[in-house]
Amino acid sequence: MSVLVIIEHDRGAVPEAMFEALTAARGFGMPVHAAVMGEGAADAATALGAYGAETVHHLTSAALGDYSPEAWGAAAADAVAKLSPSIVMSAGTDRGNELMAQVAARMDLPFVANCVEASADGSTMTRAQWGGALHEATTLDAPTKLLSFNPHAVEATEAPAAGAVLELAVEVDASLNRTIIKDRVVLSEGITLATAPVVVSGGRAVGSEEAFAPLEELAAELGGKVGCSRAVTNNGWRPHSDQVGQTGTRIAPTIYIASGISGATQHWVGAMGSKNILAINTDPEANMVTKAGWAVIADLHEVIPAITEEVRKRRG
Repeated sequence: MSVLVIIEHDRGAVPEAMFEALTAARGFGMPVHAAVMGEGAADAATALGAYGAETVHHLTSAALGDYSPEAWGAAAADAVAKLSPSIVMSAGTDRGNELMAQVAARMDLPFVANCVEASADGSTMTRAQWGGALHEATTLDAPTKLLSFNPHAVEATEAPAAGAVLELAVEVDASLNRTIIKDRVVLSEGITLATAPVVVSGGRAVGSEEAFAPLEELAAELGGKVGCSRAVTNNGWRPHSDQVGQTGTRIAPTIYIASGISGATQHWVGAMGSKNILAINTDPEANMVTKAGWAVIADLHEVIPAITEEVRKRRG
């Protein structure tokens, strides 16, 4: 009995969500194995032992290169057939779910996506629906359990294991490389909205594109990024890449400062992974205020500059 974690990576760079998945895999109480493939797989493999992977299977085939869902899915399915794990899982990211769906289709097995917790044998679980606004209790009846864990459902923690890398030859038809990556566009350098330790967001109450300047100042002082609500992007004040929410970016900062944001369900879905939330709003009944750990009931245009000034004062 073992758990096999299918590793998503981008030319060797492993996302934080995969370390969360490995952490979740340890909770099943079985030996944790990982499967990695494609361009940069050898680099990706070196990082997995630290999070509990006892064995890392490097899947090899002349048909495996940069990410291709069909080719990688076929390789993962062949690895599952050869290794016979009890549970197969990945992170509930776009790619992670795509790969697991490929495995499920090729092996004619059911797949439960975006779990937030699961029983020791993987037969019962709670999964996130509607972007996390609803949790659903689910039962899975299958000889091999296929599932993914919702990003931020568990915090990634290290638990060093052997991480022994073993090559495993898999059967992949070269014709499956019909969906390929042609180009990559870097939207931002350094800290991103998804990885920032501090996010300062503004909603419709900010008032204009220019009025985001104080939020930019505060974010810069705290080493964070500026986010916004959907209403802001709809008004053209900020680009969609700054939007926090179900249809934007899901964040998990140490602290989320939500100023002038009502906290509609779609926004809350993107912000609910935050470890701490400070809401600044004139409406004490706003959804974001009621869900926040701290709240300031006042005008954001007065509070944000005051926080920035205090931060600068304390830093001398």
